[in-house]
Amino acid sequence: MEYRRLGRSGLQLSVLSFGSWVSFHKQIDDTVADQLMGMAYDSGINFFDNAETYALGESEKMMGRVLRKKNWDRSSFTVSSKVFFGWRGKNNKPNQTGLSRKHIVEACHEALGRLQLDYLDMYFCHRPDTSVPIEEVVWTMHNLVQQGKILYWGTSMWSGAEIMEAHRVANQFGLIAPVMEQPQYNMFERNKVELDYLPVYQNVGLGTTIWSPLAAGFLTGKYLGGFPEGSRLAIEGFEWLKERWMQEEKISRLKQLDALAKELGVSLAGMAIAWTIRNPHVTTAILGATKASQLEENLKSLAILPLLTDEVMQRIDHILDNKPALNLM
Repeated sequence: MEYRRLGRSGLQLSVLSFGSWVSFHKQIDDTVADQLMGMAYDSGINFFDNAETYALGESEKMMGRVLRKKNWDRSSFTVSSKVFFGWRGKNNKPNQTGLSRKHIVEACHEALGRLQLDYLDMYFCHRPDTSVPIEEVVWTMHNLVQQGKILYWGTSMWSGAEIMEAHRVANQFGLIAPVMEQPQYNMFERNKVELDYLPVYQNVGLGTTIWSPLAAGFLTGKYLGGFPEGSRLAIEGFEWLKERWMQEEKISRLKQLDALAKELGVSLAGMAIAWTIRNPHVTTAILGATKASQLEENLKSLAILPLLTDEVMQRIDHILDNKPALNLM
């Protein structure tokens, strides 16, 4: 396993990590979660990702039960949660969502309870909240770090300008600034990581814990023949994922990528994950799996990384035809 520093912080994360979005509670039970987290940990993965809103809190509870049973040395792994959407779904009331000081603090305490942990290694603001002063958000996160309830804080799906504004406030008041961002990044979703965040990398540094490196399973190629039962795009409530990815143009490019993977003698999924971590601005790519065979296959992406030469990367870019470019006008 390779380890990379989280931005300019001292924290080291495995370049592949394990997440619970969609799968925990919705697709797998405690027994499978225990097996997959054990496999991940034994392979060298030291980061497990979660959020208050995943399965309306049940995902964190499941991860908490597994962690308690595993009884791993707490210093040997890191765990995250995210705050914004709340966990009550349609029953959310005022102050039970967003980034007010009240919700951030209460959500942190609730996440610690569900995960059965004394502190969170990483805590993300799951979306920007334009209705809350950025000073309130930065001060609240700073205070949680000072209290030892979280060790590092960051953002998820924020723009580069919004992240820089948080740094401006932190610098103005001498507060602890965000060190990481959790954006979507894969072969078909490139703009934020490759273009929007360039000033942030250069000016203040930024770690990225990217999600959906396989585009909700689209980049495995398994949907070329329909929707397998139990697959992510076949789950009720996730129709938006199907609409987003099952488009004729994307399917055409997917077939060309699949042919290239076969030429290299590797799986399409492995090539797609390796492509994301080849980017030096990616600290870690969060893997999701419902079966041991899936996780085993995805872990092979580390061995595929050396095959992605400059020539192969150029061929991939030619197929995708979506590389972000700076507008100098």
